[in-house]
Amino acid sequence: MLPSVEPSRTNRAGDAGGPPPSGAPEGLRGGPRRSGPVAGDGAPGRSAVQSIDRAVTILRCFDARRPTLGISDIARATGLSTTTTHRILAAMQANHLVRQTSDRRYGLGPLLVQLAHSGALPTTLRDAAMPLMTQLRDEVDETVGLHELLPSGERVVVDQVESHQEVRRTYTDIGVPIPLPHGAPGKAILSTLPPAEQDYWLSRPIRSITARTITDPEALRADLAATRERGWADSRSERTSGIRAVAAPIFDHTGKPVGALGLSVPEFRMDDDRARHLGERARQTAWLVSETLGATAEAVAETLRRAGGA
Repeated sequence: MLPSVEPSRTNRAGDAGGPPPSGAPEGLRGGPRRSGPVAGDGAPGRSAVQSIDRAVTILRCFDARRPTLGISDIARATGLSTTTTHRILAAMQANHLVRQTSDRRYGLGPLLVQLAHSGALPTTLRDAAMPLMTQLRDEVDETVGLHELLPSGERVVVDQVESHQEVRRTYTDIGVPIPLPHGAPGKAILSTLPPAEQDYWLSRPIRSITARTITDPEALRADLAATRERGWADSRSERTSGIRAVAAPIFDHTGKPVGALGLSVPEFRMDDDRARHLGERARQTAWLVSETLGATAEAVAETLRRAGGA
């Protein structure tokens, strides 16, 4: 389980302080938090909030296996009465959130399709990540890299936002496939994959790229477990000599890993305290990218549970 998000602190000059954005772990611990009044507090807005909650619950009933549903189907799935279900569906239909089919069943409405194609939602990992990567670079002034998981099981550097500092990390191998055991971004991704996929990499010889590359399978397995627990991976010159990196996984709308976001820093500028600080910032920022791609805390929690062999 990943630790709770705590307010960010200034660890070094150039690392901005103040509270960070909320991250996945709060949701992983107890599910998404509701905002607004709670049941039974008598707050005036409770009825409106409850209606929104119910409408969202109805929307969640539809999926690829159930593209259309009848009122009785929806009432059973949500636990609402048929009368309440009919009333809420009528309001949702008036707002184009659902549509009624010719056989008087319901499906998702045109407003959802319009929003999905409006351009307001990013369609690629890079589109989702780049604005947040730029913000993170501006905060800590270190190079931020974006890494994507390939169908081959390797990863590639997709893009970077470079530090302004004179001595900095600059990726020169953008687009070149890299084995997952090499470096923090690969380990961040590998730690979230199903056990069989982890075993595939751990059962193969791991080529030593630097004197610090982890080549022992059991040592790497322990490293992956630690990565999964804290939510970010650490690499001390394991892939590039003189560079220390931290990275956190990025998940898509299914809760599966699709890449990683990392900070890559000259080793002399990153001690253990700063690594912890930047690791947390990488984790928090990666989660914001994941949410932009549609990830939910519940789906990611299940992915992590399976990755841990549970």
